[in-house]
Amino acid sequence: MLNITFDLSGLHHHGTAFYDYLRLRKQFFVDTLGWNIPHDANVEMDQYDNPLAHYSLVLRDGQVIGGARTMPTTSSWGQYTYMLRDAVAGKLADIPAQVMGSEVQRPDVWECTRLVMSDSVNNHQDRALCLSLIVEGLADVARRHGASELMSLSPLSLMRALRQLGWAADRIGEPYDNPGDGRRYAVLSMPAERQRQAARH
Repeated sequence: MLNITFDLSGLHHHGTAFYDYLRLRKQFFVDTLGWNIPHDANVEMDQYDNPLAHYSLVLRDGQVIGGARTMPTTSSWGQYTYMLRDAVAGKLADIPAQVMGSEVQRPDVWECTRLVMSDSVNNHQDRALCLSLIVEGLADVARRHGASELMSLSPLSLMRALRQLGWAADRIGEPYDNPGDGRRYAVLSMPAERQRQAARH
């Protein structure tokens, strides 16, 4: 597995990887979870896929098998900022405004969104490696831009997976149940430096 990171200015260096990531997002968030988010027959893409976003993708044999997106919490693009701040402001109908106690707008805190992994990554060891590479890429990008903390709205199960990989993830918001996909979500936060190396499988 290979990790690549880029923003929109550099996506042309990676062939169809960005489009393939959007395709993977559509398969998971729309086709599997049933989310009501912007998409067509092939890909999912929203207002946060803009020039302020950075991406961390994982390739296996040249195919995109996982990825996620990150941007600073100081982002502002048109009427939108970043996902969690817009949710707190009541701009996103599917995320409760009380998901965080207060909005965050700091250059040292970056938000991570749209974490996805292909169904073809189908055993625990490979999924752990794929997740590790995605998160390492996100953290590396954020650190290079002066960040010391990452946060995300994620399934609660991700907190345990991140801790097993050596990241000091913790919950900073109250959990809520998403009636659309039946999963339980909360805002997670962690330092952008891994606390320890994950145990080898």
